[in-house]
Amino acid sequence: MTQPKIALVTGASRGLGAAMAETLAARGWQVVAVARTTGGLEEVDDRVKALGLPGAGALTLAPMDIGNDDAMRHLCRSVFDRWGHVDLWVHAAIHAAPLAPAGHIDPKDWDKSVAINLRATGLLIPMVEPLLRAAPSGGTALFLDDPRGGQKFFGAYGTTKAAQIQLARSWQAETLRTGPRILIETPAPMATATRARFFPGEDRSTLAHPRDEAARLLSIL
Repeated sequence: MTQPKIALVTGASRGLGAAMAETLAARGWQVVAVARTTGGLEEVDDRVKALGLPGAGALTLAPMDIGNDDAMRHLCRSVFDRWGHVDLWVHAAIHAAPLAPAGHIDPKDWDKSVAINLRATGLLIPMVEPLLRAAPSGGTALFLDDPRGGQKFFGAYGTTKAAQIQLARSWQAETLRTGPRILIETPAPMATATRARFFPGEDRSTLAHPRDEAARLLSIL
């Protein structure tokens, strides 16, 4: 019997992360869906089950904060004990701090942006890399760029997101010969709750649906 592909999706309760988890599961993958919001994860699970696809995979819901080092270590160990590897890691978790001038960034928003967007990513890479290396056909990590660094009012989000992507680029350069494969893609503007907070009043009819972007990004894989 063919072994299912294993995907780890961090930030899987809403937006593109949720769409990636749903699309992968619909295509038969076993998906470990990680997010802080239990209700959001359960809604993703309900939507996958509602598809009723005979070849659909399954979601393993992991309601936890990626900034909790011990919880993420335990999760990665559990994934290894159950499957022995991860074929795909989609890192969609992000803290989108409210827009503010650089001189007025709330310290709590700054600390949380650094903790989630940068620190957690830096600690997750060493945890997930061995799982990706163990994948039978070689594992892939997918990072999602959103180039807001240097734009006005995006100081906390733009700076920490840019730092996250530069970290991913370093990992990418280091693993060109050895693997795992590191992909960095910039999604099209999407009708998500995060974008609505950044651009209130925008005409959302012109924006891509997260499910369409999930399908496009998976076609690149």
